[in-house]
Amino acid sequence: MKVICDGDPGHDDMLAFLLAAKHLELIGITTVMGNQSLEKVTKNALKIVEFAGLTSIPVAKGMPRPLVNEPLYAPEIHGETGLDGHALPEPTTPLADMHAVDFIISRVMENDDVTLVPTGPLTNIAAALIKEPRIAEKISCISLMGGSLTYGNSTPAAEFNIYVDPEAAAVVFRSGIPIKTFGLNVTRQAEATEAEVERIRRIGTPVATIVADLLDFYRTSLMRVFGLKGASLHDPCAVAVLIDPSIFVMQPMHVEIELKGEFTRGMTVCDYRHRRLTSDNLQGKDAVIRGKKPNAEVAVAIDKERFFDLLIDTLASYR
Repeated sequence: MKVICDGDPGHDDMLAFLLAAKHLELIGITTVMGNQSLEKVTKNALKIVEFAGLTSIPVAKGMPRPLVNEPLYAPEIHGETGLDGHALPEPTTPLADMHAVDFIISRVMENDDVTLVPTGPLTNIAAALIKEPRIAEKISCISLMGGSLTYGNSTPAAEFNIYVDPEAAAVVFRSGIPIKTFGLNVTRQAEATEAEVERIRRIGTPVATIVADLLDFYRTSLMRVFGLKGASLHDPCAVAVLIDPSIFVMQPMHVEIELKGEFTRGMTVCDYRHRRLTSDNLQGKDAVIRGKKPNAEVAVAIDKERFFDLLIDTLASYR
């Protein structure tokens, strides 16, 4: 499976990249502002490919701000660099010689069956769809981390990745591309407590030590800010499903992005009444009750033990 990872690394983005590189054909990494500024997250992406020995994978720098909003960062979670917790050296690997939006378009048009894995705000993906609408017919799937069936984290209703650029999210969810989405209701269950971080540290390799140090910082930040017991590994869920779909329970739903609500802007409004249209001419109450056809598969449950076995076995394969 050919994949492009699009993210704002970020501790959990890092793990998404490391999973994808070992199990899938990772044909590129593209960066977008989010957890920190575009400059910082792009530097982090280069640091990740260098410490993991993945420098043959091109990294392309993307959108520095949302389509409409001003940028919004999360230094209280990921630190001032966006990847605090281990002093990684300044990267020397050069960036790809094209903008991330053009990189996505070119790789999708040149290849069959590319899957996009966005784990940050959806600005790059939306911009690519707007610039070259033909890619919508060639993208096999978008597996993304964003939104929630229940609560938010940036606001009571909205999760960070969607809240940063809800207009971009609306473009993606209305694109007609098959979508798998992983929200806070499931990704917070993929929680790396002290025990899981220690399992990673015991691998004993340089890569595992770096990852454990970074996750300790991330875990401590989430404990301080949200009172959580561990590090929520949101982003690798969007990759893990492509490796072993049986780790998750997915349900078809129609997902819309709230753009106007005073208290709900950025909310993923998920219709999980689980009723589909049975004809094209439903009228009145019947049509309202049945709702719109699903446009996404939404994660509703995770096998945490198998998820961490996959993640830790993968990390053990790095040296």
